[in-house]
Amino acid sequence: MAPSSRSPSPRTKRLRRAQGEKKETGRSREREDDGRGREKRNSRERDGDIGRDRDRERKRDREVGDKRRRSGREDTEERGRAGRDDERYFKGRHERSTSPSDRSRRSSRRSPERAIASRHDEGSNARGGGEESNVEEDSVARMRAVEEALAAKKKEEPSFELSGKLAEETNRYRGITLLFNEPPEARKPSERWRLYVFKDGEPLNEPLCLHRQSCYLFGRERRIADIPTDHPSCSKQHAVIQYREMEKEKPDGMMGKQVKPYIMDLGSTNKTYINESPIEPQRYYELFEKDTIKFGNSSREYVLLHENSAE
Repeated sequence: MAPSSRSPSPRTKRLRRAQGEKKETGRSREREDDGRGREKRNSRERDGDIGRDRDRERKRDREVGDKRRRSGREDTEERGRAGRDDERYFKGRHERSTSPSDRSRRSSRRSPERAIASRHDEGSNARGGGEESNVEEDSVARMRAVEEALAAKKKEEPSFELSGKLAEETNRYRGITLLFNEPPEARKPSERWRLYVFKDGEPLNEPLCLHRQSCYLFGRERRIADIPTDHPSCSKQHAVIQYREMEKEKPDGMMGKQVKPYIMDLGSTNKTYINESPIEPQRYYELFEKDTIKFGNSSREYVLLHENSAE
């Protein structure tokens, strides 16, 4: 009898199945590697094409620039030659000119061809001068346009400087914005200062006491003025007397802090005067005993004294 064929065992089947899977995995990896290689080659070829295109563009740009420079040099040389020819022409005419009769005879002997050529040269020179003037006008126009653009850009830039709006809102009294803020060195005086008011040399009313607060506002606006000045030439907020603690030299030569009166004009229309001399606005001026103050065109005079002043 012929031997009967036996079927493979389960272990053999598993081994064969594992070997088949390994072969399939190897083939798929080979296919992936081939795909990656083709992609790399294609990308290299594309990069090479892009590089060659860039090289061609650079070469073309260089050639165009060289042509422009050569044409510019040629134009400059032609203008220089034309200018030199014109100078020699006019110089020769000047050296050879003698008298009007000689010039008339020479001009009569000139041939028609020379006359036509000279007219042509003059026309070309005029055109050349016109072209140069046009170039200058274009450059000037470009410069102006650039300046205008820069100015517009500066105007459009944001400004972070103090606008003063916050100070205006916080420095209001009875609905009116005050033109003055007291400085950090503001203090009440220790001396009893007074203002004696005179008109046409005659005293008016009682003296004004100036020792109860650190500053006094003068002006026509009675709602905020500490001392009203009703004359039409005075401003609504005309001036202010401010007491300030400043470092001063004492009679013994030592330095020490003292509270002294100062006056400031608040930008009034008709000025403030100390002893008949006008003072600059927005600037402190120290007041001394027996100083005379006037506001605007008012005839009233304010004399500054204190309780220890001599009669």
